[in-house]
Amino acid sequence: MFKLTSLNLNGIRSATTKGVEAWIAATQPDCICVQEIKAQAPDLAGRFEEIAGLQGHFQLAEKKGYSGVGVYTRHAPSDVVVGFDGGEFDAEGRYVELRFDTPKRKFSVISSYFPSGSSGEERQQAKFRFLALMHPHLMALKQQRDFVLCGDINIAHQQADLKNWKGNQKNSGFLPEERAWMTSALDATSGLGLVDVFRTLNPHPEQYTWWSSRGQARAKNVGWRIDYHLATPRTAALARRESIYLDQRFSDHAPLTIDYDFKL
Repeated sequence: MFKLTSLNLNGIRSATTKGVEAWIAATQPDCICVQEIKAQAPDLAGRFEEIAGLQGHFQLAEKKGYSGVGVYTRHAPSDVVVGFDGGEFDAEGRYVELRFDTPKRKFSVISSYFPSGSSGEERQQAKFRFLALMHPHLMALKQQRDFVLCGDINIAHQQADLKNWKGNQKNSGFLPEERAWMTSALDATSGLGLVDVFRTLNPHPEQYTWWSSRGQARAKNVGWRIDYHLATPRTAALARRESIYLDQRFSDHAPLTIDYDFKL
């Protein structure tokens, strides 16, 4: 089995004080995709390049204490691709891709952190620009290889993906335009044709991965499902087990793990 985890750390230094390293060591994923590292290269040096025996590969934001993504892996990649747009969003540290190619297979694991538009209209427009760039990028990639994109997508797709959907229809993360992007990403006929792997394995409501820090949202399970594994169909068909880990809190997000029936 190939065990793949995604987790928004909300700061790697903060998450490690809450026990995330011990949890990674205990669960032993093959790869863990992390988002919101919120650190610069000097902060990682000698401390976070490797965690629990997994080697890290990163794209960090130019702005201190902001964004940043990584993939920690047990297996050496055949190639590492850092960034995808060469401009605005690479400067924000939002995409790193590890390739594990063999003569018989081209396969990538991607960690990506989609922008949040919740802080205001300027960031919402940046989010729309990101989505407009990401769709054709993934479309082109899909023509060349299988992949799983793990990350904090900052979009709840359907009503089942957030507790208070009625009250959030005009809020970032559940806007019609954002949901339409996700619908297109999952549309096999006219869109990108990826698979929301977790939802294929678990159709039940109230399966959330993020909770606001306000109003005891986590204790009451008033959450959002905004962390995903988005996979090409051939890889998605090999998904066997899913889990959202809720027993410990490493950040405001919960780790999302899926086991795939193959080995790197």
